[in-house]
Amino acid sequence: MRKTILITGASSGLGKETAKLFQQKGWNVIATMRNPENETELISLENVLVTRVDVMDIDTIGFGVYAGIERFGKIDVLLNNAGYGAYGPLESFPREKIIRQFNTNVIGLLDVTKALLPHFRANKNGLIINISSIGGKMAFPLGALYHGTKFAVEGISESLKYEVEQFGVKVKIIEPGAIITDFTGRSLDFNNDESLTEYQPFIGKVMNSMQSLFQNASPVSVIAEVIYGAATDDKDQLRYTAGEDAKMMVATRKQYDDESFITGIKAQFGI
Repeated sequence: MRKTILITGASSGLGKETAKLFQQKGWNVIATMRNPENETELISLENVLVTRVDVMDIDTIGFGVYAGIERFGKIDVLLNNAGYGAYGPLESFPREKIIRQFNTNVIGLLDVTKALLPHFRANKNGLIINISSIGGKMAFPLGALYHGTKFAVEGISESLKYEVEQFGVKVKIIEPGAIITDFTGRSLDFNNDESLTEYQPFIGKVMNSMQSLFQNASPVSVIAEVIYGAATDDKDQLRYTAGEDAKMMVATRKQYDDESFITGIKAQFGI
């Protein structure tokens, strides 16, 4: 029987690539996004439902889940992919942007998960895959908000695993490194208040060095393949590190205590 996956944030980047991969592998795909009326590629694919879900609008979440079940009868896998990165000194962020970052990356993930759990419980089966990041295992300068959300995703996922496995539901975390997508464009919210003059030399050094993190970035297809593997390997494995740069960074982090690792990061960024 053909399985079905619901993907949030499927309009571009990793979400879209993953939607296409699962469709090619013979799955039904519920590709959700904030503006489905703008989608031209996925709507032409067989066994793909493009529908609206804005993870910050709980009514659209319920509608998207309902529409997917109505179309395909059952949802087997949830991929919580929607998210973006807010970067910059904390002092420069207005409160509404702080709330938006956590509402999108954390509260939205929780709301979508809650919307699927009754369906998974009733079926005594299901898989929740949450997109985290190596930024949920370690932190880099100017990313207090983004890293805060990804550390939260790690904790949420690990704890949730205990409570849902009794219903036959699994939880998995994907931890990519840098990805060759538009993350630094439409998925990046960089904030800087230049009147905060004390921060400006620090910001300049960090931004000049930031590109070094993307030197070994993985094609989005590599991360999509890791997601597909996690969805189909029937393992109880919780974490999947995705990308060669991610594997190297996670291994390095494990080797060093906090002080040594932070000293190395400061040297890398020249701060």
